[in-house]
Amino acid sequence: MPDLSLEQGLHRRGLRLIAGVDEAGRGPLAGPVVAAAVILSPDLTGDEPWLDLLDDSKRLSPAQRERAVAVIEEHALAIGVAQAESHEIDRAGISPATIWAMMQAVANLPVAPHHLLLDFVYISSCPLPYDTVVKGDSISYSIAAASNIAKVTRDRWMRQADEMYPGYAFARHKGYPTAEHVARLNELGPCQIHRRSYAPVRLAAGRNNGA
Repeated sequence: MPDLSLEQGLHRRGLRLIAGVDEAGRGPLAGPVVAAAVILSPDLTGDEPWLDLLDDSKRLSPAQRERAVAVIEEHALAIGVAQAESHEIDRAGISPATIWAMMQAVANLPVAPHHLLLDFVYISSCPLPYDTVVKGDSISYSIAAASNIAKVTRDRWMRQADEMYPGYAFARHKGYPTAEHVARLNELGPCQIHRRSYAPVRLAAGRNNGA
């Protein structure tokens, strides 16, 4: 379970506003990569009951993630969200697009943080001091909060995409390369939100173009 140890250590150094930053959607064949930045109150003790709802989003069920997002939106000091679309991922590559989205999420915070806690990503030219934390979403409440905001935001986006692009079952697999998704992709060919730079999408495009 995450806790506030990293945040409290930074607070003791005089750094009050700590933003946890995480992303969702590196691996899917379709849809954006979404990043979130969350600043929790520096006055939290760690004993607040609502914090028990926070964990690495991958460990939580969809319903638990929705509850986590509700309490984050109620209690967080600041939230910023940004996303890089599929065509931007194709143009820049997934790692640069992810870093851009993370930094844009930080820029979208309504207050400027003093320090960042990143879920294991290295940024060569970050404008703010930061620590990169291996498995940070299971260690830091701030990163766990960002993890859930990013995941729920992206899942909601993919459910809307399911209505715009029927036939791919985006509401079920959220764009990840499941057997169902790959089968639909090969049958129908890529749609506008597929990542053309990803090999399964390129192959499906070739088949549907008669290559």
